[in-house]
Amino acid sequence: MQKINRTIGFILKHPLGKKHPLTSLLRLLAWQLQSMFSPSKLIVKSFISPVKFYARKGLTGITGNIYAGLHEFDDMAFLLHFLRIDDVFFDIGANVGSYTLLASGVCKSSTTAIEPAKLTFNLLCKNVQLNSLQNKVTLINAVAGGLASSSVVFSQNEDTTNHVIANDESATGIMTVPVITLDSLLKTAAPALIKIDVEGYETEVLKGMAKTLRHPNLKAIIIELNGSGVRYGFDENKIHELLLLNGFIPYNYNAFKRKLNAIEYHGSHNTIYCRDIDFINERIKNARPVKVMGESI
Repeated sequence: MQKINRTIGFILKHPLGKKHPLTSLLRLLAWQLQSMFSPSKLIVKSFISPVKFYARKGLTGITGNIYAGLHEFDDMAFLLHFLRIDDVFFDIGANVGSYTLLASGVCKSSTTAIEPAKLTFNLLCKNVQLNSLQNKVTLINAVAGGLASSSVVFSQNEDTTNHVIANDESATGIMTVPVITLDSLLKTAAPALIKIDVEGYETEVLKGMAKTLRHPNLKAIIIELNGSGVRYGFDENKIHELLLLNGFIPYNYNAFKRKLNAIEYHGSHNTIYCRDIDFINERIKNARPVKVMGESI
């Protein structure tokens, strides 16, 4: 019951949930009933047209899209408004593919999706196949970090909070996973946008992307800085300072107004860091509208 109450609270605070509370709550009810009778079955659900995805009870990384349209509304809307068909998108900590499906299925951009947890990665692959995006998406089962040709121990059974196991942490259901650097991917193409959601391991990701960070093609980074880095002894303030040094300024995005608002510091969840703001503003201003839960954004 606590989970349901949390979900209802999320819906009523969500930008689309506030506009369409009855629709969102009915979607939630329908999903609860559907998944109750088939808790382990993969069920195909519609996303942003023409994209679909597989969902299953407990997969919070993607089920939020069922009743909220876009789970992380402003960040996902920014991606939809910013990316173009010739762009490259890096999805670091892709989970089962919400951002990847939007980037390659809706925007038609090329995506490199990195996801370490094997079961999650397998479902990410299924979602890519479901939408026939194999030619648009490169899938990598690894951890993005600072030292290539190494490996780390990674959790496997914690859904969206799977993470690199810290030295002083005990855990079950773990696997050893190889590490790659984002700079090693520049041989193919440089990204225009990167999303980083790695449960506190962001500092290591940035260590392995020094060249990528300086590359002029890179215009924006969506990064989650929620304090999880403390488990590894990382200071997330230094991430903010590093991004500022490389010309990236933190912003909030108002998807309905298509407006980026500069902020002094990063938020407690996702923050969009941008540089070349005139270029970005021109793109989001001229992006084709996308229909989500009856709203054209």
